[in-house]
Amino acid sequence: MNPLIAQLLTARIGRLALPKNLTRAAALAADLPHSGFPMFAIPSKLLTFACALGLTGALVLNVSRPAGAAEAAPYGTWLTQAGDARVQVSRCGANLCGKVVWLKEPIDPATHKLQVDDKNRNHALRNRPIVGLQLFIGMKPTGPNAWSGQIYNADDGQTYTSTVAVADPNRLEVRGCVGPICGSETWSKVAR
Repeated sequence: MNPLIAQLLTARIGRLALPKNLTRAAALAADLPHSGFPMFAIPSKLLTFACALGLTGALVLNVSRPAGAAEAAPYGTWLTQAGDARVQVSRCGANLCGKVVWLKEPIDPATHKLQVDDKNRNHALRNRPIVGLQLFIGMKPTGPNAWSGQIYNADDGQTYTSTVAVADPNRLEVRGCVGPICGSETWSKVAR
């Protein structure tokens, strides 16, 4: 067998090493006579290389993904880092929506009424309740388990450039930026 192929087959990928029996199996498969029409015959060295390359590529793709990443999705209810609100994240077509569904203190201590969006720059929106408020604006997918758009912060009435990424099935990284200055927090998945 070609030494380069043997090296590929026994190479360490992350903490995963291919067993020697796979190297032996690839070598045996390359030496088997082909079947079918002669015009489709593949030289054994090329077949061995193609098998090694395909197997290596599949393992790299599989190993490079964090455990559980395929199942990780942002959908569900998340507790903000401060623990003062829960945000339900769902699909809005191809985009991501996130609305407030619970507040730790739903009653404003100053007015003794439900919390409202009283810091909104738009005076016409200042009486809308915080519970039910959509926080994510135009949050479009940018990659596996990642979205980018804007986020509304009811604490100051401002909208910020934002990214959302699934860190793992129980953690959502939410980042907001004004120009080059960014802040982020980690939201925790709420058990049902």
